[in-house]
Amino acid sequence: MTVLDRLEDYVARAGVGVAEDGDSLPVGLTLLSAGIAVAVLSPLLWIFLRAADVGVESSVRLLARSSTVDILVNSVALVTAVTVASVLLGVPLAVLTVETDLPFRRFWTVALALPLVVPSYIGAFAFVSAFGPRGTLADALAGFGIESIPTIYGFQGAALVLTLFVYPYVFLTTRASLLSFDGRLVEAARTLNHSRWAAFKRVTLPQIAPGIAAGALLVALYTLSDFGTPNIMRFNVFTQAIYVEFNTFGRDTAALLSLELLAVTAVIVALESRIGDGDSESYAGGGGRTTRTPLGAWKLPALLFCATVVTLALVVPVGVLFMWLTRSGPGYAGGGFAFEWAYGWNSTYVSLLAAAVATLAAVPVAYLAARYRSVVTALLDRATYVGYATPGIVLGIALVYFGSSYAPAVYQTVPLLVFAYVVRFLPQAVGTTRSSVLQVDAKLTEAARTLGRTPGAAFRKVTLPLIAPGVIAGAALVFLTAMKELPATLLLRPTGFETLVTYIWSVQEAGYYGQAAVPALMLVGVSALSMVILLKQDGSLITQEARSDE
Repeated sequence: MTVLDRLEDYVARAGVGVAEDGDSLPVGLTLLSAGIAVAVLSPLLWIFLRAADVGVESSVRLLARSSTVDILVNSVALVTAVTVASVLLGVPLAVLTVETDLPFRRFWTVALALPLVVPSYIGAFAFVSAFGPRGTLADALAGFGIESIPTIYGFQGAALVLTLFVYPYVFLTTRASLLSFDGRLVEAARTLNHSRWAAFKRVTLPQIAPGIAAGALLVALYTLSDFGTPNIMRFNVFTQAIYVEFNTFGRDTAALLSLELLAVTAVIVALESRIGDGDSESYAGGGGRTTRTPLGAWKLPALLFCATVVTLALVVPVGVLFMWLTRSGPGYAGGGFAFEWAYGWNSTYVSLLAAAVATLAAVPVAYLAARYRSVVTALLDRATYVGYATPGIVLGIALVYFGSSYAPAVYQTVPLLVFAYVVRFLPQAVGTTRSSVLQVDAKLTEAARTLGRTPGAAFRKVTLPLIAPGVIAGAALVFLTAMKELPATLLLRPTGFETLVTYIWSVQEAGYYGQAAVPALMLVGVSALSMVILLKQDGSLITQEARSDE
């Protein structure tokens, strides 16, 4: 009996490694998954160690400063405003495209989801170019004697831009809930003399609340962790303050602000879990959809509402990017920021490495969580999601502390940058892989085992070919998301290693708009591919729309 066999026998007799179905957990796979979970959680350790070096008295003094309190208030206000605005946009748009006779529903469904393809910092860059004090709109109005327009900078600008590019999270999750909801329940309420509005409030809304909460959580976490948009809009929040402090040798303050940002993130996740785990059963369905609500006189306002959102969130930023390609003059050319195609290759190279490593790490964790359900496997699975909830700026600073203090050999190297991507985006690979494993009949693997196959051989010959589409989809999502990651890339890239996002950031800071056109359009194209994968993973919005019409 090998050492591994002895260990497996011990934990089985102790009851620690027993799944819900009574099967003992495979020790080798469990230890491998535990090692991956520890690696994912390790960056947070360096933040805690750095903050601990500051001392309690100094920490309290730094956190109690008025500027620190202002940053907290600004961040919470921005998250609240963007989340509320996204719900106010996303829920009505989802209802219009699912529950009503809105003309061209399928077109609006796709068009309203597409703003997700525009990275928010590129959207902010485009809005400043279009609506800033020296932007396209200001230049056009100057010809009519209008010398000034309301500023796009500050809280209102950051909230507007972020809302336009993150509301699709709420739109998509709410829409999925509505498509799974049994519309006959509403008709039953109508027979009890409830108006359509009353039926929606009392029947539909409680059922889709978890879907709304899930989308709101994504919006809140994105807003809290976003670095580019508040920076461009000159609104001081956690991410911007951390970056400034870190680059001006205020690293104690940066570490403490990072801890405070993590605490706010934890509060947001806790609040969402309380809202999402309500008493009502979510996604009640299976009964099909009844007739759609006629809009009547509201049809034209509904169309204008959809068109306005699509114009601001999609047509304006993409149109500005194409305008940059054709214009010349100050701010549109020159400045010593010549674009090189090598930047695109650098982005592709590190993103491919991240996708490959994340896939290798995701398969054992996802397989263990799907096949052996227990407290242990649930904890290991959830641990991989901590990095996704950790803002990129915090993760970047944690790895800078680690690399500069404990591992100078890997500091500012490609492997450390790839590790950051894996920590951030591993859940995307774990989620798609776990879903694929759950769809594979476990009896197929058992049949292979009865024919003399080892567990590893049964997995390679039977399970892996069947879950390959989910594994590939997860790898593609990691690749496409890593291409767009800004703060971690800025902090961890090797010296002289330019990528698409670092180049865009450099020309943005210098004000040379036109130089960002080509790489920005490349990133938008990459993001569009990620949207295609998202639609396929969710069964395709078009397919869902077609089914809901049957």
